[in-house]
Amino acid sequence: MKKFMDEEFLLSNEVASLLYHNYAEKLPIIDYHCHINPSDIAEDRRFNNITELWLSGDHYKWRAMRSAGVPEEKITGNASDYEKFRAYATIMPRLIGNPLYHWTHLELQRYFDCELTLSAETCDEIWELTAKKLAEPQMSARNLIVNSGVEVLCTTDDPADDLHYHKELAADETFKAKVLPAFRPDKAFAIDRPGIKAYLTKLGEACGYEITDLKTLKRAFADRIEFFDSLGCRTADHAIDGFVFNTATNWYRANEAIVKAIASDGSDVSEGDVHVFRAEMLAFLGAEYKKRGWVMQIHYGAFRNANEPMFKKLGPDTGWDMMGDKISITDIAKLLNFMEKNDSLPRTVIYSLNPTDNAPIGTLLGSFQTSGDGMPKVMQGSAWWFNDTLHGMREQMTSLASLSVFGAFLGMLTDSRSLTSYPRHEYFRRILCDLIGRMVEEGLYPLDMETLSEIVMDICYNNTKRYFKF
Repeated sequence: MKKFMDEEFLLSNEVASLLYHNYAEKLPIIDYHCHINPSDIAEDRRFNNITELWLSGDHYKWRAMRSAGVPEEKITGNASDYEKFRAYATIMPRLIGNPLYHWTHLELQRYFDCELTLSAETCDEIWELTAKKLAEPQMSARNLIVNSGVEVLCTTDDPADDLHYHKELAADETFKAKVLPAFRPDKAFAIDRPGIKAYLTKLGEACGYEITDLKTLKRAFADRIEFFDSLGCRTADHAIDGFVFNTATNWYRANEAIVKAIASDGSDVSEGDVHVFRAEMLAFLGAEYKKRGWVMQIHYGAFRNANEPMFKKLGPDTGWDMMGDKISITDIAKLLNFMEKNDSLPRTVIYSLNPTDNAPIGTLLGSFQTSGDGMPKVMQGSAWWFNDTLHGMREQMTSLASLSVFGAFLGMLTDSRSLTSYPRHEYFRRILCDLIGRMVEEGLYPLDMETLSEIVMDICYNNTKRYFKF
C-alpha cells in the first residue's frame, strides 16, 4: 500500500517518476486563464485567516459543502470565518475521490508545511498553524505567485476596464511574474439580458464616444483590443452559453437593427437575434485577434444558474451552474469554417464542459490545422471546471492523444480565483507523467527518455510559451 500523498503521489511506475521529478516538477508555470483579481496582486493582498484565502469566492468548495448538507449560513452567510472553516474541515473526510481532497492537502503541504489531514479533529490545529503562517511576509499575494513558480499569469478582464492595476504591475520592475490582461467581452454578448443598454453606455465611456449602432460597437471593440494589446494582452476568452451558427440571415442588416434597438431603449431581442449577433461578432473579433497574433479561447457547454431562486439570492458564479448541451460542436466547426474562409481564423483553443465532446473536438482539430508553423492552429484546452479531476484529466488527455498530436498539447491552467491554486499544475503534471509512463510500461511507446522528456516539458511549459508568444 502506498503512503498518502508522498513524493510518488499519482506516479505508478519508474518512468513516470523519472519524468516528473527530473523534468516536469521544477518547470515554471504559465497560467494563461485564471480569475484572480488583479487588484489583489497590485496591492499585494494579505490574508487574515485560511477562510479568507480558501473559502471566499471558491464555488468548488461551496458546492461540496452544500452537497454535504452544510447550511448556507456557514458557506456564504454571516457565520464567522472560523465556523465556515470548521464546516469545510468537517466534510473533508467524506470527499473521497473528489479533487478537492487532493488539492486541499497539496496546498496544506506546499504552502503551510502541514502534513496533517484535514478533519473536524484537526480543524483547530490547522486553523492556528495556517494563521501563524499567513502572518509571514512570504504569504502575501505577490510572494505566493512568485514562490509558486509562476512566470506568466493572465487575468480575465472586461473590455470596459481601464486596466490601471495592470499598468501598475507592468511598471513595477521589482515583481518578477508577468501579469497580463485577457480580453473577455461576454457582457457585450448578453444582448438578451437586463443591463445591456447600461453596459454599452459604459463601454462607450471607456472609448470616449457613444455606441449607437453596429459600426460604433465594432469600432469600440477594435479600440479596446488595441488598448489591451498595448499592455501585453495575448489572448481573448469567450464563455458561450448558447449559440447556433446561421449564415442564412443578412448579418449586418439584422445586427444593425438589434444594436440600434438595445442602445436606444434596451429593447427585448429574440433567441434568434442572439445567435445572429454572436455569430457576426465572434467572426469580427476573430479577425481582430488574428491581426495581432492573439489566441482566441472558446469555453462552451455550461448551463448557467440552474437553480434560479438561489441565483437570484446570491448572484452569478456562486455554484449553481452545471454541464449542459445547448451548443453543438458542429456549430463551433461552422464558425471556425466561416473565419477560415475569410482568412480571419486566429489560433484557437476550444474547451467543452461536457466530456462527451472530447472525441468530437479531437476530430474537429484535424480539420483546421493549416498554420504550417510547427504549432497547431486549433487546439483542445485542458479538462475544464467540472472535468479537472483525476478521471477527467486522464480521459481528456487519452482522447486527445488518440485523435490528435498529444505532444503539441498546451497543458494545464488553474481557471481559479485562489492564489494558492497552483498545486493544480502539480496535480496535472503528475497525472500527465503517469499517463505517459504507463504507455511505456505497457510497451505502447519506446523507452526513449530524450523524446519522452521533451514531450513532457513541451506540454507543461514550452508549447504554451510558443503558442501564445509570451
